[in-house]
Amino acid sequence: MQLLLFLILFPLITAFFMLAVRRDYERGWIVKLSALAIGAVTVLLLLTQFSQGTVYYSFNAEQVNLLMFVLEMVITLIILGFAVKFRNYLVIALTLVETVLIVWFETAATPAVVVKSPLFIDQFSIIMALIVGIIGSLICVYSLGYMRHFYQHHTGIPDRTNMFFLIIFVFISAMFGLVFSNSLVWVFFFWEVTTLCSFLLIGFTKTEEATKNAFTALWMNLLGGIAFAAAIVYLTYQPTGMLGLDQVLISGKALVLIPAALIGFAGLTKAAQMPFSSWLVGAMVAPTPVSALLHSSTMVKAGVYILVRFAPVFHGTTIGYALALVGAFTFLVASGIAISQSNAKQVLAYSTIANLGLIVACAGIGTYEAIWAAILLIIFHAISKSLMFLCVGTVEHRIKSREIEDMNGLIVRLPRIAAMMVIGIAGMFLAPFGMLISKWAAIQAFIDAPFGLVFVVILIFGSALTLFFWAKWMGKLLVITPDAENVEGLVDKNEWVALVSLSGLTIITCFIFPVISAILIEPFLLANYGSTAQLSQDNILIMIMMMFLIVLLPLSILLPHRKHRQLPPYMGGVATTHDMHFQNSLGAKTEMKLSNYYVGSWFGEARLRTTGICICSIFIVAMFAAAVTGGGFP
Repeated sequence: MQLLLFLILFPLITAFFMLAVRRDYERGWIVKLSALAIGAVTVLLLLTQFSQGTVYYSFNAEQVNLLMFVLEMVITLIILGFAVKFRNYLVIALTLVETVLIVWFETAATPAVVVKSPLFIDQFSIIMALIVGIIGSLICVYSLGYMRHFYQHHTGIPDRTNMFFLIIFVFISAMFGLVFSNSLVWVFFFWEVTTLCSFLLIGFTKTEEATKNAFTALWMNLLGGIAFAAAIVYLTYQPTGMLGLDQVLISGKALVLIPAALIGFAGLTKAAQMPFSSWLVGAMVAPTPVSALLHSSTMVKAGVYILVRFAPVFHGTTIGYALALVGAFTFLVASGIAISQSNAKQVLAYSTIANLGLIVACAGIGTYEAIWAAILLIIFHAISKSLMFLCVGTVEHRIKSREIEDMNGLIVRLPRIAAMMVIGIAGMFLAPFGMLISKWAAIQAFIDAPFGLVFVVILIFGSALTLFFWAKWMGKLLVITPDAENVEGLVDKNEWVALVSLSGLTIITCFIFPVISAILIEPFLLANYGSTAQLSQDNILIMIMMMFLIVLLPLSILLPHRKHRQLPPYMGGVATTHDMHFQNSLGAKTEMKLSNYYVGSWFGEARLRTTGICICSIFIVAMFAAAVTGGGFP
């Protein structure tokens, strides 16, 4: 339990040290040493606990519960303060409703319900802790270099770097608390901390757009918070008074249909599923490390974490199928919208929403095969997406743009960064990288599920759209442009540490995923489902051989080459000149330009987003209708 408490409390202590530190030198050492300690302890946790199964830690938590209630009221006052200041009456109303539920629970219900083991650890907790601890720590190290350049590109914004790191470390602390909590009351407390942290980080620059988008994220996540609080109140008044995850998951499904639907709804809001996807897209106004943190290891992962935890309850119910359909259609629609985006962070945002949709679909299906696929998707998405976001942040500072069209010839201007982006992109859609392995597993899980053909068709079409937007982005990176200046020497060394580490982690994880599955995922499935899933040995061997071939792609980019080996582009019989011109069919000198198709008339946000919101809203209504009427079973 000491390791768990260290991971929850140590980032919190580091956060408050950030308030007192003003100089970059001292801040840098504290952040790097703290990141090293957090990463090392998560690895130690893996080595000491992976074979122990599920371990519950029992102790008297009465004082801790009281402290959490006081802190929840502090969070409420902070949110109300911001809402009153900016006259956001929707946030005021939602905050008051949530507060009434919390106070009602604490004053009327708490004495009757006690969770004897508020903390626990199992293999899934270890996986989530590794994601939070390692990726979150690398994002902190990257932020040291990024924030030094941030204010050069955003003049007029006061330097609040110490506050930035304070919120980041509080965020990491809350995520550790969330994944180690067996008490739903504790889960809810840490859930609310992540909501507040995301609000503060999205609105970090305090511009009008940032403030507006921060409040959008806040009210959507407050809706989920209200649903979560309502689920806790409902469970409190059950005859057995179930507030432990272990109690809920082993109880009869008929007893927990309504709280399962409420917590499923909360998970959808936190995971930015339609109709709540706009908050994650709006979060792109935040500094790039915030985007990486929200999308890869913290905020949205809290949503899919709780859905995967409740998957045994969702399995075989109408509620679960409705939830799965929300995820499936979000995956399809968000993948389509990503095609029409030319802004790199927007592409990554919609790609994240899409991949989270696939995880939600697997959680709603709830079979052991689907959960195996869901956990693989969580792992590989976290690593590849954090790498891509951080690369885009570095590129933006070097070329003064985050537009994909402006990344033409990045292989010449930032060759090593381009190679890392190729690794990140390959990790998202190329065989045998992890995301594609996970999608193969998802197809198998969907085939065996009721209405499986619907999910398989959606997965196939959504994956085809995914191939489209990733491939055209990769093409822009690898175009050779003449006389382009190499500006890679300007990249901060802290950014290099994070990017190189994440690139290596992407490749290493793809090599050792059978080991990850064998020592963590399969034992978790066996303990919770009595069955397990895995790829066949032949498939694993084929993927490993393919892996060696794929690694040659980024390595070949970095091999030294002479200019005379580069052939000019071939244009209809007449090659281009050195300045990228060619002679057209009429004999006129024409400049050669390369640009992508974005087919906005087919896949534009305005065209698809409304459709996706309507479809997913119908399934959410159906989910609640099934829960309330007792028709949760097909």
